[in-house]
Amino acid sequence: MHGTATRRQILQGMGALAVGLASGSPLAALAGARVHSKRVISMQPRLYHGWPTLARRSNGELLLVCSGGRESHVCPFGRVELMRSRDEGRHWSFPRVLIDGPIDDRDAGVVETAEGSLLVTTFTSIGYADILARAEKLESEGKGVWTREKLERWQAIHRRITAAEREIELGSWMIRSTDGGRSWSAPYRCPVNSPHGPIQLSDGRLLYPGKIFWYGPSGQSKGRIGVCESSDDGQSWRWLAEIPTRKGDDLDGYHELHGVETSEGTLVAHIRNHNTANERETLQSRSTDGGKTWSVPRALGVWGLPSHLLKLRDGRLVMSYGYRRPPYGNQARVSEDQGRTWSGAITISGDGISSDLGYPSTVELNDGSLLTAWYEVMDNPVPKASPSKERVQRHLEMASRPDLAVLRQARWTLD
Repeated sequence: MHGTATRRQILQGMGALAVGLASGSPLAALAGARVHSKRVISMQPRLYHGWPTLARRSNGELLLVCSGGRESHVCPFGRVELMRSRDEGRHWSFPRVLIDGPIDDRDAGVVETAEGSLLVTTFTSIGYADILARAEKLESEGKGVWTREKLERWQAIHRRITAAEREIELGSWMIRSTDGGRSWSAPYRCPVNSPHGPIQLSDGRLLYPGKIFWYGPSGQSKGRIGVCESSDDGQSWRWLAEIPTRKGDDLDGYHELHGVETSEGTLVAHIRNHNTANERETLQSRSTDGGKTWSVPRALGVWGLPSHLLKLRDGRLVMSYGYRRPPYGNQARVSEDQGRTWSGAITISGDGISSDLGYPSTVELNDGSLLTAWYEVMDNPVPKASPSKERVQRHLEMASRPDLAVLRQARWTLD
C-alpha cells in the first residue's frame, strides 16, 4: 500500500465477479462485464506506490504515472514516476522519475493534449512532519517504535530544506513535455489539484476540475472548489467557475474531482464527498455551457471514491472508483445517457485485504477492451493500525510496518 497475492476474499451475490485468477479458476461474467486478467505491474517491491493515473496517447502508447519511491502511505520520500507500455499494457517500462522535490510529492495525473503535449500533475505535502515529530518524541521517552536508521533517514530528508522553504514548496504543480516525454519543463504552479489531472475538451481548451488546498506560502484561498481552464496547451491556467455546494454541506468535505466531456458537449464532474449526507459517496455536477456554470452536486447512490471518468468511443461513459470496505477492491459503472443515470456496480477487483487501495483509472484499448490500473497493499504481515486512533498515531504505526503497495492492472470488457 507484494509477492503473489493470497485470495483472501471471494465476491458473491448480484453484480459481483468471481476472482480466482491466481488459482487458475475462470473469471465469471456477471453484471454485464468480464474480467480477463489481473496482475501486478510495479517492479520495485520494496517500495510503496500510490495514486496512479493511466492515459492512452493518440499513437496508442499507454502512460502510467504514480507517486513512487515511498516507504508508506504518508512519508517524505514520494516522487512522481512514469511508466510506458507500447503493447496495450502487456509489458511496462521500468519507471522514470519525473519529479523528486524536497518534500512529499503525492498523487500523479497525466493527459495528452490535442496538440500532442503531455501534462503531468502532482501536489506536495508536509503531512509526514507530524508523524516524524511523534516518532522523535517517543524516541526521547525511550518508547521508540522505529529503528535508529529509519528515524535518522526521515530526519535527514526533512533537513534538506528549512521550514520556510518547505512552506514555499507546498502547492499544486504541473510539468509539460512537447517531445513525447523525452524532456520536461520545470514544475510550475497550477491553481487546483485532483488525483487524475486535467482533461482535453473538444473545443481545444483544457479543463481542470479540482480543489485549491493552498495558494502561496501563507496558504490563502484554501478550500475553493471548481474548474480552471487553459487555452495555451496547458502552459497557463485561469480560474473559470465555482462548483456550488449542496445545502447543508461543508465545502471542506468535497475532494478529488475528475471530469469528462460527453458526446453532446455536456461536462460532467465527479466529487469525493465526506459530508455527513452521502458520506464517502460520489457526487456529480454538470455544466451545459462549457464550464462557466455548474449544477448543484447530487448524490449518485454510489459508495466509493474517488471516481475517474472516461468516454468510450461509442459515447458511453465509464466511472471507475475504489471500493474501500469489504469486499475491498475496485468497481466501475456505465452510463448510456451522457451521465444522467448509471448502471449497477461492475466489480473489477474484489480480493483486497485492506482499505489501502484504489484510485483506479481506465483507458479503452484498440480492441474495445478496457484497462484499469490502481494501487493496492497486497501483504499484511502485522495487524493494521486502528482507524479509530487519531490520525498522526495511525500513520505512525502504518509507517512502522513493512506493508508496501503495488500497482495492479485488470483488462476487462463490457458485455
